[in-house]
Amino acid sequence: MDPAQPWWRAERRAGEESPTTWLLAVRVQPGASRTGAVGPAGVDGAELKVRLASPPVDGRANDELVRWLAKELGVPRSAVSLVRGQASRSKVVRVETLQRRM
Repeated sequence: MDPAQPWWRAERRAGEESPTTWLLAVRVQPGASRTGAVGPAGVDGAELKVRLASPPVDGRANDELVRWLAKELGVPRSAVSLVRGQASRSKVVRVETLQRRM
């Protein structure tokens, strides 16, 4: 995780000195030939564009996004959840980290 990127932001909770939960703004492109990050997207590069090999049918693209992010970030799949944008290309994903970040 690179918190200097505009698509990452810490989700501060009361009593926490350093965040353990991060929010990731993502712009997805389902139905691509392979899954992977492309780079900045959206207004002022505020979203991370991710191509997904799964089609946008029956939530398969959302499942692929969660699975891929968990693998890339080295966290359990249960630590990644879709907060907003289930039926949209623009999504917000919550990532629970196992260690406190500075």
